[in-house]
Amino acid sequence: MEQHAERLDTAGLAAAVARDIPTGSYVNLGIGRPTAVAAYLDPAQRVTLHTENGMLGMGPPAEGDAIDPDLTNAGKQPVTELPGAAYFHHADSFAMMRGGHLDVCVLGAFQVSARGDLANWHTGEPDAIPAVGGAMDLAIGAKRVVVMMSLFAKDGSPKLVPECSYPLTGLACVDRVYTEVATFAVTPEAVMVTATYGMAFAELAERLQVPIVAG
Repeated sequence: MEQHAERLDTAGLAAAVARDIPTGSYVNLGIGRPTAVAAYLDPAQRVTLHTENGMLGMGPPAEGDAIDPDLTNAGKQPVTELPGAAYFHHADSFAMMRGGHLDVCVLGAFQVSARGDLANWHTGEPDAIPAVGGAMDLAIGAKRVVVMMSLFAKDGSPKLVPECSYPLTGLACVDRVYTEVATFAVTPEAVMVTATYGMAFAELAERLQVPIVAG
């Protein structure tokens, strides 16, 4: 298990996720925090980014004169295109997602359970606005599901939980969880801590209701 002295900010979290994406992967980055991963991919990884709104070969975020208002990711953020990029119908994009053609998807989450259940589209509150998008399709269609989230909610309660209390997006689908204080591998046998950032393993074990092991 790797141990680091400082907690990760959003940039550090995105960089950690990017480093672990296998070379040659086809990857979808979910709306919100996961979109930051695009800026930290090494060209040597030869990762091809897929967008829900119909693009294959997305590049890093667009800035300044590179911004084209017609070229955005699924979160409507301006992006660049890489050589060989392709565009296609929304239906074809979802067929790729549902058909098992994506190696990795990176999603945000409200909760992840110890067995890898994912809740990321609704808090269950009566006045909350649901935002399912393509999350359910990605959760069941991608070969590997990675979550980026803060480990604790604003009230201090953990978001890695024994059982999700929010409406579920997918069952037993999450493989790895990246947070600002620790990275977790979710396996059928255990929730394994593979790295810590500014928080000792003992404190993690004390604050979480999920049994964890050091990996």
